[in-house]
Amino acid sequence: MTLPLPLLHSGKVRDLYAVGDDQLLLVASDRLSAYDVILPTTIPDKGAVLTGLSLWWFEQLADVVPNHVVTADVMSAVPALKPFADQVRGRSVLVQKLDMVQVECVARGYLTGGGLTDYNATGVVSGVSLPAGLVDGSQLPAPIFTPSSKAPVGEHDLPMTYDEVVASLGPALAAELRDVTLRVYARGLSVAAAAGIILADTKVELGLLSGALVLGDEVLTPDSSRFWPAASWQPGRAQPSYDKQYVRDWVTASGWDKKEPGPELPAEVVDATRAKYVEAYELLTGSSFDSYLREA
Repeated sequence: MTLPLPLLHSGKVRDLYAVGDDQLLLVASDRLSAYDVILPTTIPDKGAVLTGLSLWWFEQLADVVPNHVVTADVMSAVPALKPFADQVRGRSVLVQKLDMVQVECVARGYLTGGGLTDYNATGVVSGVSLPAGLVDGSQLPAPIFTPSSKAPVGEHDLPMTYDEVVASLGPALAAELRDVTLRVYARGLSVAAAAGIILADTKVELGLLSGALVLGDEVLTPDSSRFWPAASWQPGRAQPSYDKQYVRDWVTASGWDKKEPGPELPAEVVDATRAKYVEAYELLTGSSFDSYLREA
């Protein structure tokens, strides 16, 4: 994608462009990563799902934590983008530039994924000791804050203990990060439950603006969260999901060694993944994804 703005960074999913001195244009692509590798196959409309759902969640969380959104009407705000409408419509947001906190802030209410791997090895997840006897999909006694390091693209984030976050960022900011992350998770858990969905875990991106903690990037999407159908939840096995776990499972079963380059996804996996993302959007928001695309 080529836009008439300075490209600052191209990540796993989003491209960041400078707009003046203190704003950014975030463009969510249809790229998909698995095990920190960007796969060669894209998922149609994925970037629009992430953008539309994040905008909806930012509204649901407005009383929990402020966010970085300036406007989703990017072509009015940046007229130079009008000739590029097809590339930015529905998948772009003009945001305030933040001083991003260099910690991945993760909340878990259920045990699975990397948390399950660590628990099975040690009984501990990011320094938090958990009861014996938990299995894949178990609900935790209470949600926990399980931060990790921010690794460069292509490298793996590493679990951090809360004490390590304190040592890195200081006790006041560490406590605020934990509190905000858990409050975002609690709100997401409640809203998702009303839609028949379990929010198993989520990652949030937080930054500072004039000393205040602000929610950035995306929030509570199928890329940053695990969403499970509540009706079929059954601890002791992998759960059906509305997120990219479906792709993780496929690439794992393919025999891929989790190193670049990633495998091409077959058409049926692409179609099924798109359907899962769209279904998550529609169940959570109660609105048609096609309506979002028409109105964007």
